[in-house]
Amino acid sequence: MIVEERIYRIRGGKMQEYLKLVREEGIAIQAPILGNLIGYFVTEIGPLSHVVHMWGYASLDDRAARRGKLAEDPRWQAFIPRLAALIESSENRILLPTDFSPLR
Repeated sequence: MIVEERIYRIRGGKMQEYLKLVREEGIAIQAPILGNLIGYFVTEIGPLSHVVHMWGYASLDDRAARRGKLAEDPRWQAFIPRLAALIESSENRILLPTDFSPLR
């Protein structure tokens, strides 16, 4: 298993709008295609106005196939510009579990 960690800094004053959009529309598009949502978080301490979400995949090939399918979905293509307008910056990481990690 690999974990994709996506970190977004949300534009000032737009956090509730971002979360509402994801809650009401985004997850319904993403989850059936991407599959394993590990968690969706907001920051409370440290850098504020950040959203962190993590998705699990069997491999990098699995991730590439699923992300490709999502990118081709017309619903996602219509949705993503609305979401992107609320994001100031983004960061993406691929995390590999250690041999002693409970998530493997």
